[in-house]
Amino acid sequence: MAKRIDLYTSLTYARRYPGMSRLAYLILKFLGLEIPLPVKIGSDLEIAHGGFGIVLHPNTVIGDRVKIYPGVTIGRADIHVPIEQSNFERVVIEDEVILGAVSKVLCKNGELRVRKGTIVGANAVLLCSTGENEVWAGVPARCIGMREPSFATNLDHVEPADNQ
Repeated sequence: MAKRIDLYTSLTYARRYPGMSRLAYLILKFLGLEIPLPVKIGSDLEIAHGGFGIVLHPNTVIGDRVKIYPGVTIGRADIHVPIEQSNFERVVIEDEVILGAVSKVLCKNGELRVRKGTIVGANAVLLCSTGENEVWAGVPARCIGMREPSFATNLDHVEPADNQ
């Protein structure tokens, strides 16, 4: 079965093409998504439920098969400091990460890396790098468990529930 590509995802990828990039950016902004042109995005991005309120810092790198829910913010934790004085470098979201609704990924120093297969729960405020396949929740976010490896490596395959 072919994967459905929605308007938001199509516009996100259209930012790559000269002549279309600025228009795609402006349409996304009108629709409530701030995804600047310098943001690097891998394949198979999924913007869930229209993604209204998503705000990404220009120094964001997003891997393959990432799912982003509405209200997610990725950026600097030190916005009180002028950008010239900030130690912020970038945020890297690796492959197969899920960013829950209204979660925040905020970096103060250097690079913050959300490792492959990690889930950042709804309303969590992540302030540090994670390990692979971890589940993070809370304010500030803490690791509360591990993601099932079968889900992290094969997101399209779901086993039927055993109703015994």
